[in-house]
Amino acid sequence: MTHGGDSLVRFAGAIDLLPAAELTQLRDRSTSADTTVRAATADIVASVRSGGDAALVAMARKYDRASLSSLEVPRERWELALDRLKPSLRAALERAAANIERAHRAFLPRAEEVETEPGVIVGRRPDPLGRVGVYAPGGRAAYPSSVLMGVVPARVAGVGEVIVCSPPGESGRPSDVVLAAAALGGADRLFAIGGAGAIAAMAYGTQTVPRVDLIVGPGNAYVAEAKLQVSDVVAIDAPAGPSELLVLADGSADPAQVAREMLGQAEHDPRAAVIAVVVGDETAAQVMEALRIQLPLMERQEIATAALASRGALLTARDHDEAIAFANGYAPEHLLLAVTDPVAQDAMLARLRNCGTVFLGPTSSVAFGDYMTGANHVLPTGGLARCYSGLSTLDFVRWTSYQRVSAQAAAAMANDVGLLADAEGLPGHAAAARAWATSDAAAQVADAESGA
Repeated sequence: MTHGGDSLVRFAGAIDLLPAAELTQLRDRSTSADTTVRAATADIVASVRSGGDAALVAMARKYDRASLSSLEVPRERWELALDRLKPSLRAALERAAANIERAHRAFLPRAEEVETEPGVIVGRRPDPLGRVGVYAPGGRAAYPSSVLMGVVPARVAGVGEVIVCSPPGESGRPSDVVLAAAALGGADRLFAIGGAGAIAAMAYGTQTVPRVDLIVGPGNAYVAEAKLQVSDVVAIDAPAGPSELLVLADGSADPAQVAREMLGQAEHDPRAAVIAVVVGDETAAQVMEALRIQLPLMERQEIATAALASRGALLTARDHDEAIAFANGYAPEHLLLAVTDPVAQDAMLARLRNCGTVFLGPTSSVAFGDYMTGANHVLPTGGLARCYSGLSTLDFVRWTSYQRVSAQAAAAMANDVGLLADAEGLPGHAAAARAWATSDAAAQVADAESGA
């Protein structure tokens, strides 16, 4: 196992030679393990809770070098930004928004009922949330795509009010392309605040920023930690942190393409986790060489270099089975199957369980999913794909369940319910159930139900 030295990535070598301690390090991407991040985030959250708008203005000056005259950006400014977009960029955003809407509308949750036994109806109904907050990162780059990924599904789900928070630039507002995306997606309000402070503001509310029912959207380690720290007072989509990619490749893969995909995610953040698991030593060596060639040509070379050095890996597997076993244990945000055979793709997909989303085949670039396919790019990171799913319309509703028991059904189940209540030592429950066991009680309700 190679780490450091002349390797571009932190870990390089065969999976079966990876020591247990290093495997643990590779799998541990949780930012909550960083006590510095946790403590700094707690201070920011507490400051916003006590200081409200004034604290947010001070944070914008400290972290964003922005002097804010107002936290909220007027709608007129969004509309102006949308009107000023280059027609080609606006068309691309509109195409992305349309695909996001089309995909999420197809997966809308629907009310359902089932008759569990004669006369017993159990149902549930999806009710849209009242107010949702969408966080769109800023800082190293502007993310209009994250605006669309949060706002459009919320609108499709019928959320009452959708607000957006995104860090201000030195102008005192988010970038024009972020403003334009908010207008295009149908947001209601937009605030020029970012980082952990924005998460705290949406969770607790301030003089200007309203309290929300749910916070969604990706962010850096501080945003992810803030979401965790406020999750006792507001729902969150998932504790999503820095971007992750696992590429599973075999000899059919183009090494240059594998390298492009790895660097495409590594440029997000110095903490991004980028790994390729390759079947075959020769292909792995070719991927490493492609990384060496492409990395110096990147505009964001410094960020990508840091990500590869801290959390990058180029590992070899004996076969597809070993690669899949590693993937299910690693639980990546994005997984790209750089395998050209469609039959092999489908067979591998059927066995992959713990992934935020899977890209099937070399033409299914992760970049397409980040922007244009219509699937959501807000996905679980840090190994939480074991238990969380990507953002969808399901996140923007809560379920109201209901039950209807007819008089005949009440009489039929009364004694059995009474027995179960007795077994649990709850005589009041037993009495409430057995009251319907008599034919007279049931008959009275049956008459009322029939209108007699």
